[in-house]
Amino acid sequence: MDYIKEYKSFVNSHYLSEGVRITAGIVLPAVVLNYFNLLSVGVVVALGAMCVSVTDNPGPVHHRKNGMIACIIINTIMAGVAGLLAPFPFLLGILIVLACFIFSMIGVYGSRVNSIGLSALLIMVLNIDRQHQGWELLSNAAYIFAGGVWYMLLSLLLHSFRPYKLAQQALGDCIMATADYLRVRSSFYRKEVDYERTYQQMLEEQIAVHEKQNLVRELLYKSRHIIRDSTTTGRTLVMIFTDIVDLFERTMNSYQDYKAMHEAFGEDDILQKYRELILELSSELDEIGIAVKSGEASAETDKLADHIEDAVKYFEDFRDRRRTADNLDSFINLRHILNSIGDIANRIHTLHLYTTYDKEIVKKAALPSDYDQFVSHEKIDLKILKDNFTLQSNTFRHALRISIATLAGFIISLFFPFGHSYWILLTIIVILKPAYSLTKKRNYERVIGTIAGAVIGIVILHFVKNNDALFVIMLCLMLATYSLWRTNYMFSVVFMTPYILLLFHLITDASFKTILSDRIIDTAIGSAIAFLANISLLPAWEHEKIAKYMLEALTSNKNYFKNVSAAFTGNPVTNTEYKVSRKNAFVALANLSDAFSRMMAEPKRKQKSIKELHQFVVLNHMLTSHIATLASYVRPLSEKYASPDFAPAINRILARMDDGEKILGEEEAEQVVMDDSTSDIIQQRLQNLLNGRREEIKKGIQQSETQKKLTEFKPLADQFNFIGNLSKDIKVLGEKWMDNDLA
Repeated sequence: MDYIKEYKSFVNSHYLSEGVRITAGIVLPAVVLNYFNLLSVGVVVALGAMCVSVTDNPGPVHHRKNGMIACIIINTIMAGVAGLLAPFPFLLGILIVLACFIFSMIGVYGSRVNSIGLSALLIMVLNIDRQHQGWELLSNAAYIFAGGVWYMLLSLLLHSFRPYKLAQQALGDCIMATADYLRVRSSFYRKEVDYERTYQQMLEEQIAVHEKQNLVRELLYKSRHIIRDSTTTGRTLVMIFTDIVDLFERTMNSYQDYKAMHEAFGEDDILQKYRELILELSSELDEIGIAVKSGEASAETDKLADHIEDAVKYFEDFRDRRRTADNLDSFINLRHILNSIGDIANRIHTLHLYTTYDKEIVKKAALPSDYDQFVSHEKIDLKILKDNFTLQSNTFRHALRISIATLAGFIISLFFPFGHSYWILLTIIVILKPAYSLTKKRNYERVIGTIAGAVIGIVILHFVKNNDALFVIMLCLMLATYSLWRTNYMFSVVFMTPYILLLFHLITDASFKTILSDRIIDTAIGSAIAFLANISLLPAWEHEKIAKYMLEALTSNKNYFKNVSAAFTGNPVTNTEYKVSRKNAFVALANLSDAFSRMMAEPKRKQKSIKELHQFVVLNHMLTSHIATLASYVRPLSEKYASPDFAPAINRILARMDDGEKILGEEEAEQVVMDDSTSDIIQQRLQNLLNGRREEIKKGIQQSETQKKLTEFKPLADQFNFIGNLSKDIKVLGEKWMDNDLA
């Protein structure tokens, strides 16, 4: 691991910026009001600020503002209602059940609305132990309101100073995620390859890339000041994103039959040289990502270009020494890989130029006018909520689960003198997630993080006695907590636990031992309840809905292939149609991979047909890669080689995909049989070229028109052959999986 690069990445990330913003938003009101001997008021104001920060997720500024306004209003009402019902346990129990159900159900409207619901629940549970009466009740709600308004103004003010910063940081993360994906792909060129582990890592990185790309799309295409204004910075960011998505597609289309390559060249060092080049490409992308985050120009050197030039010379020499009529196919594939590396290097060179924000470079570039088709729009429609009032809805089941679990936690807290209901409920709400695997992971991280954090807190308070020093340490712990809570929950809890312990130590008279034991016991109770609820209260298992993700992946791949292959029959689709289908294919593949990863974390008895499912996920990833490879040939080759001869092969592939869709949709497949004598015309043309070229090699002819045609046509024909075989395998595997699942 390059620790310097990791440090630069984190320092320039939006996670650290968010940590600084939240820490400042929470601490400043408390410090200022404490100066006027109003610490108790400052704590409540800080609480209001902290809860509103929960909904300040990265996104277009107008979405963030609207979300925070809604959050402030709801939190103020919830603080008042919770304070009003605090003296009445029975009514408070009803409030807890209703609030948990309602604010969990609104998660159907998307992540931002879901975070508003979470914030409302946090405010509620943090006020149920605070009994207020009369004007005190209103003043407490007013302080919560003031804290929320203060944080919103701070967040919007910071954004106005640097309106492009968040987009730059998210885009930099997206570029570095692409670098990580490419780095995993390089593992296929190792001498000793663990194919199963590498495929799994590749799928995980593909999920990460999709998440980063989706965030950047939201930031760029839904931000009016970026997509509609003609500033150099805005245009540059859009062009960088467009190019990095195209580059990611290029990395996917470098897929090869790696086992065959190792059989052919495993004893030579050429594959290792390719791996080193790919790692260099990854390092260059990392440098560009860090530069985009910081807003500075990246430093490009001639090192990469020189190494590629050396690799080309080495390949040509190696080919001239080792090529025979028998291994001709393998050398064409090696050339294809080298061409892909060169193309990616050229794209990286362009990205380096973009980081200079030179208006002359981007002024001729046209911003996409069809950007609206690349982002999703979440509407607040009551019909969506109504349609989810069924046990078939995972959101509905989660809402019931969390309502019952929090009620159980509240009742238990009433019978145990050491139980603080707010901390037990807080633990349950934070841990319980709609998916079993996510809840299991959160539960583990919460317990381990609390124990480790408690040890850190004990060490700090044992050696540090000065309150000013403890306050500074607490600020550092807060910064770490809020910088990591979206990326590494366990370490966030590790830092949060001593931060909470120091906070209580500084503002209360309770002994440290009491505070520590209470936090650990309450966390243990909340974790136990969450664990039991996760496995017994309407659990949602991935095998119940994985078929939907399988069907979406196959359907989106079919549309992607249909739009790409159309160019080779002389009927190309528009660039927008192609890019939308490409985006949908990548998203569907990431969703399928993510669902499979969640299933792997579930109990073994719930992992139905896991081997077949894993093969299905890998085959769909290979299918997407080969379609992406075919897409890379559209511009240079489609006009030259477009022919009705491609139609039979295309129709056969689409027919198999249609059958696969029907099988996964539990419909009867038509089992269309294509005439192989017409659908294999392309393969016959390829075989004729190969036979002709082999004869030339035997005669010692190095350069010829046949050689040129074969170099162009073979990769093209191979992709149709690979896609055809994969569509057949996916159909058979889907049928086998459905038979096992329905058995």
